[in-house]
Formats: sequence, structure tokens, C-alpha cells
Amino acid sequence: MPEALPPLTKEEQALLLDLARRAIAARLEDGPEPGLGDPPPRLRQVQGAFVSLHRGRGLRGCVGMVAPGQPLAETVAACAVAAATQDPRFDPLRPSELEGLTIEISLLDAPFRVQAPSQIAIGVHGLMVSEGRKRGLLLPQVAVQQGWDVETFLEETCLKAGLPSGAWNLILRAMSHEGRIVRAATRGGPTRCRRLQPDALTATWRACTTASITRIARR
Repeated sequence: MPEALPPLTKEEQALLLDLARRAIAARLEDGPEPGLGDPPPRLRQVQGAFVSLHRGRGLRGCVGMVAPGQPLAETVAACAVAAATQDPRFDPLRPSELEGLTIEISLLDAPFRVQAPSQIAIGVHGLMVSEGRKRGLLLPQVAVQQGWDVETFLEETCLKAGLPSGAWNLILRAMSHEGRIVRAATRGGPTRCRRLQPDALTATWRACTTASITRIARR
């Protein structure tokens, strides 16, 4: 199992959130692409991420990269713009919607190949199953919410990929992600880090397709 990257500091969280917001504003207002200049070393590390956008209690866009080949800062900026303008479930974000927009950044730890169901911990790991061009991803929260055991979680991830429910037992290409949830309260409130718990379930996560995550949220 690969070693997880260190959690972001409060300063790094703030930098990523500001970069995401500026990237969205620049695209909507036809401005120059923003940058971080000389970002901290942690933000130069390669890491997968999803960016989800919310207005009030509703999802407004969610796009991510599971295995990018670029630094985290660049991945977040690209995903933020794509979530605002390319999520096929929603109309592109309007400049007037920038005010009051909530941005959440979900960081994906490196996946590891599952050799046996005993490696999967419900509520900790998300799953990805792939075969050829078919791929299915499910969040760790989904298994908790649905009351699934590990085998059911694997079966449902296969179905999400358009495969037979028992395909995981044959193709052995299940991949798992482990992560933490970091919440940055709006308007500079406290930040706390913890493992995923059942009370973290929200419609936000069910609407986004990603894996086990670190979440940063700020208005």
C-alpha cells in the first residue's frame, strides 16, 4: 500500500482555494490564467483531485482527475475551470454566480491494488474497478450509507462500471484509495482533520464520482 501524502497546512489549503476561485473567475471573465508563482513544495507534488462547486445546498459542477501527470496546483486549477464550464450535467457557471459560490477540493491519495477483500475497510476506502474501457468509482461514504459489507461494495462498484457484479473476483483489477477529510469552515473558521465517518455523508459526495478524499471547503 503506498504511503499517503502529508495533509495540507492551513496556508496550503488557502492557496489552493484562492487559486481555484481565481481560475474560475479568469475563465468566466476572459482574463489571463492565474498562477501561484512559486508554490510551496507540497503543492508541486503530483496528486489527483476533484473540485466541486456549490450554490446554496445544490451542486453546481464537479470534475476531477484520478491520476494526473502534473503538480497538484495545476490539477486543481484545471479541475476548477472544468467544473465551472464543462460538467455536462449543468449549464456553464455565469459570472453572476461567483458571488456566494462554495468551492470544495477533494484530494485523492495514491491508489493501491486490492489483492483480497480483507484489505478494504468500509468507511475508509473508496473503490475503482476497471476492465478494458469500463471503469467504475464509488466513494467510501456510499458503502457506509447503504450499509454494505466489503463484498457488496466490490459488487456494486463493478455494476457502476457496467460489469457483472462478480467481475472483481475474476479480473482482480480493483483499486482502492485512502484519505482524510479536511474541512475549512467559511470565513476563516477552524480547520480540522479526521478520517471519514458516517456523519460526513452529504448529497454533495453522492453527486460526485471520486474516491476516498481530503476535502477543503470555503466560500
